[in-house]
Amino acid sequence: MDAEWGTEWTKGDVFFHSAGKTKKPTFEPKSEVMITFEEAQEITLGQAVSFGVEEISFREVPGRVLAAGITADADIPPFDKSAMDGFACRRSDLGNPMRVVEVIRAGFPPQKPIATGECAQIMTGAALPEGADVVIKVEMTEVAEGAETMIVFKGDRTSANICYRGEDRKAGELILPAGMLLGARHVPILATVGAVRVMVARSPSVGTLSTGTELVEPAAVPGISQIRNTNAYQMLAQLGAMGINADYCGIAPDDPEQTRRMIGEALEADDLVILSGGISMGEYDFVPSVLKSLGIRILFSQVAIQPGKPTLFGTKKGKFVFGLPGNPVSSYFTLELLVKPFIYECMGHRWNPSLLRLPAGKAITRRKSHRMSWIPVRLTGDGKIIPVEYHGSAHILALSEAFGVVAMPIGQTEIKEGDWVNVQLL
Repeated sequence: MDAEWGTEWTKGDVFFHSAGKTKKPTFEPKSEVMITFEEAQEITLGQAVSFGVEEISFREVPGRVLAAGITADADIPPFDKSAMDGFACRRSDLGNPMRVVEVIRAGFPPQKPIATGECAQIMTGAALPEGADVVIKVEMTEVAEGAETMIVFKGDRTSANICYRGEDRKAGELILPAGMLLGARHVPILATVGAVRVMVARSPSVGTLSTGTELVEPAAVPGISQIRNTNAYQMLAQLGAMGINADYCGIAPDDPEQTRRMIGEALEADDLVILSGGISMGEYDFVPSVLKSLGIRILFSQVAIQPGKPTLFGTKKGKFVFGLPGNPVSSYFTLELLVKPFIYECMGHRWNPSLLRLPAGKAITRRKSHRMSWIPVRLTGDGKIIPVEYHGSAHILALSEAFGVVAMPIGQTEIKEGDWVNVQLL
């Protein structure tokens, strides 16, 4: 697929990226310059392309992005119905005994209109009979003395307790717009309007690859100077939470030729390749040079965030590569902060993280402020946030205790106790 970015438009409420219609924003590669997080976001989102649309069952929509707007095929509710078990009657008769003329169950139409002095026993969800304008609760009535088929309203006042036809949506009205990220809560909405086949955006196919001779698979017992490969499975889990069944392409050793072969095969198989490790400044961090030899145009390779400085992004004719840091906390954060928004942008959805505004339970300080810091925090019993014990970007156990992360912008060295801050949930 050509990587030229097009305009967003709709045709019959179907979301499109019209590749080739308009040029993408052009960026000068900044592979040797550390850029801000905001610049990294702008560059990655500006390179996003559509991978088309597909039709799936409404039962499969959680985690997918709606490509065609969904409209109501009928009024919702489709008829006036009772909101509770009770008696349907005329409000003008509430001060008088009323004769029960029928019992109306859900799923069965009323057989008789309600005249003056009459009522019908009605169940929740049953259609309101003609003539009735109120439903009174069972517990607000009693049987009239000496007449088993007569009831009397014993309350002072009552609401209508009626769900009116079309009060939620009218037939033909939009209920779910294109570009919406769908979840389990949308499945019953689709079922309500009979939308059993749904048009959604295709997600890019994704391959993940870890680098480093020191890595062994989790089932192995590490030898001297070896560690288990956690990053790949962390990335697979994060992508899985987005509904993406990513390919695992293995561990590339610290050998340029083998690394080049493995990355090349991953690029052949998938639209997006996510690497971890091998992109810093060490003697064996040759992934950037390997990517360049494969024709990847590296748009940046350093971002002013902590953790996560050695983060790389590159493109090649509809193929995309993210190089994430080797330390697990860094790779976790950079996937959440840069990769996830990019993937959703390709699917037509502008992703915004869930934020809570909470007070700091203690001061959070740092000495250096030339990079944006992402600080893992936990929630206290009194609704405040405090930093978790955190030994740096290799401290993967810190994530298990974290409720969320707090950003400390460039130039800021302290969040004071009591300051209200935005917490991005994990």
